[in-house]
Amino acid sequence: DLYITGTNAVTEQGALVNLDMFGNRVGGITFGPREVIIMVGRNKIVSDLKSAMEKIRKYTAPKNAVRLQTDTPCAKTGECMSCKSPGKICRIWTIVESSFPKNKIKVILINEVLGI
Repeated sequence: DLYITGTNAVTEQGALVNLDMFGNRVGGITFGPREVIIMVGRNKIVSDLKSAMEKIRKYTAPKNAVRLQTDTPCAKTGECMSCKSPGKICRIWTIVESSFPKNKIKVILINEVLGI
């Protein structure tokens, strides 16, 4: 009934933006548990949706590909190549603009650099 996770980015308007390989992490945010707590470091806050998607594609996803030791172009170059690689981790985008039911999702902002 409780799911604790992070997010790839949160916009100044409060949208949670994520890019996953399988969707297991974002599935827990969008469906299932009665309560979701999302821990967010200050480095994940961006101005808008366009900035969130750009940050995730250009920084977060390549860093995660390296961390996960994938055999993808971005793991080798450190830059997104919009590849069709079988091992790519960029498959499922989610944008959560509000919580339903109300207060299901709680975001805790932490004034530290946390995660990728």
